[in-house]
Amino acid sequence: MRPAAIRDATIEARGDGRFAVAGDLVFENAARALAAGETAFDGQQRIEVDLADVGRVDSAGLALLLEWAVAARAAGGGVRYRNLPAGAAALAGISDVTELLDEAASGA
Repeated sequence: MRPAAIRDATIEARGDGRFAVAGDLVFENAARALAAGETAFDGQQRIEVDLADVGRVDSAGLALLLEWAVAARAAGGGVRYRNLPAGAAALAGISDVTELLDEAASGA
């Protein structure tokens, strides 16, 4: 059985600091997604990211979400994640970083 093709991650601006991410957040595209996020989120203090259309998430995808949260906090703002995929939540749990995503989700 051949594995499913990886869907490139896309970021759609929805106005007022709201964004939607679609596709897979995996090792193969994490660097491109990180660069796309830096461009899309530039100048935004408070960011809300809807992950409802995200498919697969691996450890690189989890690291990407954490990096977006760290970058937003360093810029004096924060990220709120909506519709966190179950795979990302499970990885965060076994990686002992759930608190970091919860802080991002709460906008802390």
